[in-house]
Amino acid sequence: MTPIAPCARQADSPDGTGLTARDAMHAPGPQVDDHMSVDVARSVLIGARVPHLLLQDEDGRCTGLVTRAQLAAHRGGSWYSDRTRLRDIPLDRGPFTSSGVELSEAEAAMRVRALDVSPVIDEHGYALGILALTY
Repeated sequence: MTPIAPCARQADSPDGTGLTARDAMHAPGPQVDDHMSVDVARSVLIGARVPHLLLQDEDGRCTGLVTRAQLAAHRGGSWYSDRTRLRDIPLDRGPFTSSGVELSEAEAAMRVRALDVSPVIDEHGYALGILALTY
């Protein structure tokens, strides 16, 4: 997969202060309904060659993010069924990163929650992009 460059905008000051999550986010990538089965979601991930999928509810609002590793771990469990839906497996369900939050605050919150990526949402809960930590 080729990384997508962030939609970087010019900061308000030379030291980078004033940047928001919207300024540093990447394109959201594939979004799927949270009622999709785990098997179909794995196929979408593999076919799209992406590390994660954004989940959305019936109204299109962001409900989570699932990675290939999470799907593989779930599929290996004794509770697994080919009818298991994404909304039925344990995932990070938020809170997600608001597009207007300062970048330093968003990064600190992600580190506290041990997240490498977080959906960036608008004021109505729709995914605008993904914020990814770089180490």
